Amino acid sequence: MTTSYKVKFWGIRANTRSEGTGKKPRIVSHTVRWTVGNRERSSTFKTKGLAESFLSSLRQAAKNGEAFDLESGLPSSMGKAKDARTWYAFAVTYVHAWWPHAAAKTREGMTDALANVTPVLMRDLPGRPDEEVIRRALREFSFLPEDRRPEPSPEIVRAVRWLEAASLPLSALEEAKHTRAALEALALLLDGKAAATSTYRRKRAVFHHVLEYAVELEELSANPLHKVKLRKIKSNGEIDRRSVVNPAQARELLTAVTYVGRSRGLMLAAMFACMYFGGLRPAEAAGLRKKDCQLPATGWGLLTLEKTMPQSNKRFTDSGEAHDDRGLKHRHTKETREVPIPPELVTILCEHIDKHGVGEDGRLFRTRTGGLISGSAYAKVWKEARTYAFTPDQVALPLATRPYDLRHAAVSLWLNAGVHAPEAAERAGHGVDVMLKVYAKCIDGQRDVANQRILDALAA
Repeated sequence: MTTSYKVKFWGIRANTRSEGTGKKPRIVSHTVRWTVGNRERSSTFKTKGLAESFLSSLRQAAKNGEAFDLESGLPSSMGKAKDARTWYAFAVTYVHAWWPHAAAKTREGMTDALANVTPVLMRDLPGRPDEEVIRRALREFSFLPEDRRPEPSPEIVRAVRWLEAASLPLSALEEAKHTRAALEALALLLDGKAAATSTYRRKRAVFHHVLEYAVELEELSANPLHKVKLRKIKSNGEIDRRSVVNPAQARELLTAVTYVGRSRGLMLAAMFACMYFGGLRPAEAAGLRKKDCQLPATGWGLLTLEKTMPQSNKRFTDSGEAHDDRGLKHRHTKETREVPIPPELVTILCEHIDKHGVGEDGRLFRTRTGGLISGSAYAKVWKEARTYAFTPDQVALPLATRPYDLRHAAVSLWLNAGVHAPEAAERAGHGVDVMLKVYAKCIDGQRDVANQRILDALAA
């Protein structure tokens, strides 16, 4: 950049337009003129006030000894402001940069968090679209790679244009009021109610990473989140022990599943059994194939988990389908996890294969047409099964309200049975520290054991 300190300012010139013979010309704009080196520069504004403000900024920069760029005619401070990106433009860039490196669920969470933040980082310009239209424009168009964007409707086009024009500059987040407004938006649901602490923390983590990326690219001097505190009750992530079923209740539920529909429940019973007896995640059970199963005639079997089939919106997946074919959670792409399974589950899986066979790709669990079973489908079956297995009072409790609670029951059972934490963590695909924190309230009988050990030590 070539600069000069030789700057000269001219007066503001009013630009007029003739209104016809005998009428006084109307002032339509005002032009600020100045020279940098030997180059004349100018900038035109609609009002005199804007022109005077701009000229005042130029004079102040010259008075402070700033160098002026010969190409743009602006002092260095104003040049940086002019080149700075808006929050909207930076958020779009961020999503596109991280999209290839993220799983479908991560992409969905990323766009959801940014769609919460972006509407509050706007100037009050006329023509603001409805909030629902703004959210659709962000989630279904702006925050998608260009090759995934659908043909936008006129309504979405208008919303995107408004967002581009109204967005605050990224640098505005260095003012605490804007950063706080963004955090408060993350703390609320779409209906205005307070979001769960875990939801807020997950979305805040996305926002924090975006701002860290801006610092890395030197578009922000520091992460402004470090200056703003929005207190939310910390979530310890512990499982509610009221949701954990005992073995008798689990077996009643698995039997009740078979009563749902003509064939839906029968097709899904073994899948739910894998979640309880093997501690599998729903997406891991959905991806289970016959070749992953060692099912001996007697004794314990073994599942070697290799794939998971997480469900997300089609616009976020690499395959363009509702389910992505991915490696195991928190593991390298081709890393596997071995899960010993008790004879009871071995029998259930053998009976399932004998009765229903397997899909063309070897998957055990599928729809009648061979497709993947959606989360909403098996959740609906589970909801109905609870009404068959439990009394009305139990149905009203948080007892096994989600299929995922079967996995929680499995890990709780292992820990209460005295399985060493590292072994239980390996089977569940958890880190030991996370597992003990999450299932702390579900481990029964440890106090009595500890008390007896202390008494024995004191007696010695």
